[in-house]
Amino acid sequence: MTPYDDSPTQAVFTAPRLIDGFGRAVTYLRVSVTDRCDLRCLYCMSEHMTFLPKAEVLTLEELDRLASTFVGLGVRKLRLTGGEPLVRKGFMELVAGLSRHLRSGALDELTLTTNGTQLERFAGDLARHGVRRINVSLDTLKPDLFRKLTRGGDLERVIAGVDAALAAGIAVKINAVALKADNAAELPELIQWAHARGCDMTLIETMPMGEVDQDRTDQYLSLQDVRRDLSSFWTLEDIHHATGGPARYVRVAETGGRLGLITPLSNHFCDTCNRVRLTCTGTLHTCLGRDDASDLRAVIRGGATDAQLRDAIFAAIGSKPEGHDFQIARPAVARHMSTTGG
Repeated sequence: MTPYDDSPTQAVFTAPRLIDGFGRAVTYLRVSVTDRCDLRCLYCMSEHMTFLPKAEVLTLEELDRLASTFVGLGVRKLRLTGGEPLVRKGFMELVAGLSRHLRSGALDELTLTTNGTQLERFAGDLARHGVRRINVSLDTLKPDLFRKLTRGGDLERVIAGVDAALAAGIAVKINAVALKADNAAELPELIQWAHARGCDMTLIETMPMGEVDQDRTDQYLSLQDVRRDLSSFWTLEDIHHATGGPARYVRVAETGGRLGLITPLSNHFCDTCNRVRLTCTGTLHTCLGRDDASDLRAVIRGGATDAQLRDAIFAAIGSKPEGHDFQIARPAVARHMSTTGG
């Protein structure tokens, strides 16, 4: 129990209140709990990352206060991300605290995105605290390629984590970034593997965020082209399935599973965007592909009341842009995905 659990935020605001200047209701908050990760994926991080000093990162109590305020303002889905969220010390305490919003009915879903390396250890606790669905990032089933893409990761450890989550009753969606030079030919096998385990699968176009150690233009693969190729040997049926995120789904008749496509470059999804992102430093980004930023850490560390914090959030949502500025040839923003939150 925290001091703001019984605030008017929780008691009064029952309908969506966060409406941007284009009439879109913001009902989905992604919160990065750390910029740190135990992998160094080529498209996400530089090999030698400089991580944030502890003083700049929100405390668990600050993360809880900010997330809970958003829930009080109509956010119905909360996704915890990183970096890798499961490496954050005290992370399960945060999950346990936020799960009260599931029990109260204020929140529809509490979930996370993980690289799976720590999942075998924590799957049971996540399920116990009401996490029913998670995303696991996995770009290949080839151990050598996995080690290359992650700069040293252990594929078997991730697969063990996926299996542990499924055994705990947590639905798993596998996320893979489509990489022209690495996993393009393997994507059908990866989709079949996920569907055979009862997992949904989502493919993602590589996003130009932050400077990394390779040229993204060499790796960019349009998912419109991928879908055309898959349709040459599979039957893909468009379906009306939504998880609150940007993926557009098809059903693969031959596997019986769902396949999501996230296409920020070839077919952007800005017109229906319902999401904002809170970084581990308390910076609120209302668009993944723009450099807009509102410093909520300064607001709360400056002694803001709950009403003042809500006003700061309203002001930020009011300035949410109509669309992103992604272009594959250059980073749309300087910050890395690991800092923003996946």
